[in-house]
Amino acid sequence: MKGVLFLPRTIFIGGAITALFLLAALLSFIWTPHDVTGVAIAQKLRPPFGDFILGTDHFGRDLLSMVMVGARVSLAVALVAVGIGMGLGVPLGLAAAARPNAWWSDAIMRLNDLIFAFPALVIAILITASFGASALNAIIAIGIFNIPVFARLSRGAALALWQREFILSARVCGKSDLRISAEHILPNIANILIVQGTIQFSLGILAEAGLSYVGLGAQPPLPSWGRMLADAQTMVSFAPHLALVPGLAIVLAVLGLNLLGDGLRDVMDPRLKERQA
Repeated sequence: MKGVLFLPRTIFIGGAITALFLLAALLSFIWTPHDVTGVAIAQKLRPPFGDFILGTDHFGRDLLSMVMVGARVSLAVALVAVGIGMGLGVPLGLAAAARPNAWWSDAIMRLNDLIFAFPALVIAILITASFGASALNAIIAIGIFNIPVFARLSRGAALALWQREFILSARVCGKSDLRISAEHILPNIANILIVQGTIQFSLGILAEAGLSYVGLGAQPPLPSWGRMLADAQTMVSFAPHLALVPGLAIVLAVLGLNLLGDGLRDVMDPRLKERQA
């Protein structure tokens, strides 16, 4: 029906799941059911649905509290890393698209290819070998890996716009490449960047969990979902909840962001809007 805004169910489901984790992360700054750093051996390996909703680990720490704080770590690392990738990658992509035949444009894209050749884990190993393992170094590693993603995306989308009539009119008016990129190109590719940002956000959570799993992410006593999985791998046979709780947290967080990204893509797709009109 004309004039009715089409919002797919995925955007509501994904938004609700993502909002739940965001609220848990924010709440963990001021309150958790139990102290995540306190050790209570007498309470160790308690099953879920007793005094502890999600049970306890081998040190007697409350898993619900650890998941809440772990959400803070995972979301913060992924968000800042995506911000680094977008903040550096988009300007590089726009600059390369403005002058596609310039030598520095080709140099930017070859540098992006070089970064793509090294996964985030390899970059993290190189960084931690020099500066030590920490959440900050995990952010840097994931952020560096995100730069070529946004650079390629923004360059490809911008190249198609530089041949449009309104861009040629802006050039005739004497506007510089920088001003055209900021005033005309960037607003027209913002929807693509937003959708890609949600996807990279979910991938950032997976990357942070993977780095923490191998000991390259957030360090104790700060809980992280990846390290919770690593600690649980030798106790799965008699305490499966130790692996199920952080595993489900990772799955749900990534699923929520992917559903949100799919919903945003559907809403922002002009062709879909025409079909719904």
